[in-house]
Amino acid sequence: MSRAERKLDHINYALSTGASGGAGFDDVTFVHQSLPNTALDDISLHIKLGELQASSPFFINAMTGGGGAKTEQLNKELSIAAKETGLMLSVGSQMAAIKDSSERASYSITRKMNPKGIIIGNLGSEATVDQAKMAVDMLEANAIQIHLNVIQELAMPEGDRSFCGALGRIEAISKELEVPVIVKETGFGISREAAVKLSNAGASVIDVGGFGGTNFSKIENHRQTRELSFFNQWGIPTVPSIVETAGSADCPIVASGGIQSSLDIIKAISLGASSVGVAGLFLKTLINEGVEELIDEIKWMQYEQKTIMTALGAKSIPDLWNVPLVISGSSYHWLHTRGMEPDRFAKRSL
Repeated sequence: MSRAERKLDHINYALSTGASGGAGFDDVTFVHQSLPNTALDDISLHIKLGELQASSPFFINAMTGGGGAKTEQLNKELSIAAKETGLMLSVGSQMAAIKDSSERASYSITRKMNPKGIIIGNLGSEATVDQAKMAVDMLEANAIQIHLNVIQELAMPEGDRSFCGALGRIEAISKELEVPVIVKETGFGISREAAVKLSNAGASVIDVGGFGGTNFSKIENHRQTRELSFFNQWGIPTVPSIVETAGSADCPIVASGGIQSSLDIIKAISLGASSVGVAGLFLKTLINEGVEELIDEIKWMQYEQKTIMTALGAKSIPDLWNVPLVISGSSYHWLHTRGMEPDRFAKRSL
């Protein structure tokens, strides 16, 4: 199977399998504020993500590219939605275009359609410094994601089987590139141990990519003659991964993995994230309902987030980091067992 065919397979399986569930957001409950002392018109959704700044706390996370005309059309429409709503946009892995120049258009269409927007490139941790520079140049990218996908590769019939030297390559890319380097997991979560290593290696931002969203183990197992089913429930759920990473890394955090609503986005930020990446939810809306409906959905979500922040008494995104909330269930058990003091979130105040 060609790389382009595999890209299309991923899209089809992602649509059919959906979010795996279990990200942990049901374990997070805000403490109600009867006296929030806020007005909706005073709420700001503006964020700073290291060197990047945006008007919304969520963005269109990496999905696709490298699958010919179909993925070019998807990225075109995602770019239109990003431009109309002010969202940042990340493309899927650009290795397909680095190895086959005919696939460049399926990525560069994002910059063509959104010349002034924030576009984020994407490569795997096998990438060299030179390949990372090529990926940035291809999009005139404002940043680049380096994705970690060990479990996906192991579950993939034709996937990699060696992951030696990844941290060293990430460190080299972080030193040599002139744009921020975002290190992103692809659905299995970042632990505090990994967060410390990545932060020390110079990562500008860490995207936790927690368990609970698109399950790439299940996607690849669909393509296996004999499944590695033990990987289908593997990983750190998004909620504990946010807390582990935010409490350990000396850099901003992106939350992704199983984001299904505006409430999930506000919860993720309140747990310590600076921004939130959304992929599967937007892909389904785009495929099933079209780009105009996706634009309407994003604008509605921006309004919803302002209403939630008004209720919480949080006028800005940094204010959310002091909102009291209660963590329960399996997320509490995980964080308590890992020594992350989940009770502290219930005792803080604006």
